[in-house]
Amino acid sequence: MTTTTVTLGNDTATERAPAPLAEVRDLTVRFVSREATVHAVNGVSFTLAPGEVLVILGESGSGKSVTLRALMRLLPPKRSIIEGRVRIAGHDVLALSPAALEDFRGGVASMIFQEPMTALDPVFTIGTQIAETIIRHEGVSRAEADRRALELLELVQIPSAKRRLAAYPHELSGGLRQRAMIAIALACRPKLLLADEPTTALDATVQIQILLLLRRLKEELGMGVIFVTHDLGVAGEIADRVAVMYAGRFVEAGEVAEVMKRPLHPYTQGLMGSTVHAGLRGSRLAAIPGAPPDLSRLPPGCAFAPRCAFAEAACRERLPQEKHLPPRHMARCIRVAA
Repeated sequence: MTTTTVTLGNDTATERAPAPLAEVRDLTVRFVSREATVHAVNGVSFTLAPGEVLVILGESGSGKSVTLRALMRLLPPKRSIIEGRVRIAGHDVLALSPAALEDFRGGVASMIFQEPMTALDPVFTIGTQIAETIIRHEGVSRAEADRRALELLELVQIPSAKRRLAAYPHELSGGLRQRAMIAIALACRPKLLLADEPTTALDATVQIQILLLLRRLKEELGMGVIFVTHDLGVAGEIADRVAVMYAGRFVEAGEVAEVMKRPLHPYTQGLMGSTVHAGLRGSRLAAIPGAPPDLSRLPPGCAFAPRCAFAEAACRERLPQEKHLPPRHMARCIRVAA
């Protein structure tokens, strides 16, 4: 726990700053096979305060979802190698035993998956799936678990909640399934909620409803949230801080308003320039040229250099170091002056 010194008149007092909810240092993830080794996550570091929302932003294949699954240790152990340090609510996640990991998932950290139809069990009702989660982690009676399940469906604003308890996943719309998935994730009052593109498959109206719901639940329950998306509009709606990911690394990070108003990395600038909005009517979209790199054969320098209009010889020779600008803005680019 860190400390800060506060001066009160002629007296000096020491005030303890709250410990971070999540602390990740040099997280790396490799997938190993006989054909190749894929370097999916390459030295990711960040902290998350209680009640804070961090959005991880980037193209498909940049390592966003792998990062979330590594935090929950949901990657296949025989084919993946996870290294670094991951502490969540005081738990050393990478050192947890299988039994402790089962208690950690759901009880301390929960995850909302991108497609609820594949994450929900099709042969059990929504009420049963929520109730069994509560019974597993809290050991309450079935009657108490059923009561809590109804409260959760009401919390996530599912209409006719009592009737929906007896519904199967296929009987619900996409938006209601996503709300049911959120209810399951919140069943045991987790301290950290991980959301893996939970609004991607939804139409715009339902998408904003889910974002508003998550923001309200975060404020009411005091959870920390790590939200993965490729949508800048979603990031602007829900984030406190944003981290832009490319080829398994954070290339830019900072307060969401600062990054959106003053993007420093060419990749972030490219993402913003290629985003469709009303002002683009009648003009050509400025797409980022090329394609993301092969993660099994990463270049020695900046992975974005082959697609970057500003790339120099030095960019291809060595990995750019992080440059930090006040108050909390980081970019990994040689063009940024710290």
